[in-house]
Amino acid sequence: MRTDVEYSPVGEGLGMSEFWLYVWMRRVAVIAAHVTSFGFTILICVLSQPGTSLFSWHPVCMSFSFCLCMTEGILLFSTESSPFCFKSRKGKVRLHWFLQALVVVGGATGLGFMVANKRLSQHPHLASWHSLLGVGTLVATTLQAACGLCLLCRDLLNISSHARLRLYHATCGLLAYLLATSTVVLAMFTDWFQATVKGLLWYVFLLLPLFPALVVMNQITNAYLPKKKITT
Repeated sequence: MRTDVEYSPVGEGLGMSEFWLYVWMRRVAVIAAHVTSFGFTILICVLSQPGTSLFSWHPVCMSFSFCLCMTEGILLFSTESSPFCFKSRKGKVRLHWFLQALVVVGGATGLGFMVANKRLSQHPHLASWHSLLGVGTLVATTLQAACGLCLLCRDLLNISSHARLRLYHATCGLLAYLLATSTVVLAMFTDWFQATVKGLLWYVFLLLPLFPALVVMNQITNAYLPKKKITT
């Protein structure tokens, strides 16, 4: 008798105790990613002292958009310790779209404050790797949001390959998130941040955005790993 069983190779070869330890560690990692994204955003807002200058709103908007909303918009689909685990798949999709819309709006607002500050201080635009990668991140995020809108309105647009489009959306979303993380890391090499945060604390800030990125990358790759079939 032949039975085809689809499975993901994640956790393959683990005994029962090792499997539950693996599940527990993943849950702890997801909770830590939530705490890190919230904590990092709050710290950046405190350091920026919003309202003291036009520039002060730039890190506030960008950290809120990319470090908090984008991270939470992905982690809400996590099967391990998501605060939105009570919601249906449809509810999670709607909340995901809302958070990603906040990413685009907040990112555009942060860019506007930066452009206004550059004009006021008569400094050149796009003069650093941080600014160049930041613009690329905004473009990638906007395109990714458009792709998500197509996925959301697939019936209206008569899109038949739903599973493939979801795979493309998740893959491009991961690339956009890694771009955003790289931009945040490069921000810590700017004159403003290095003058604000010094010593050992600077290295702590440098590592903080990397942890949620690892959790997000693990979540997406595990969810969309090519599945194998075994025959018994």
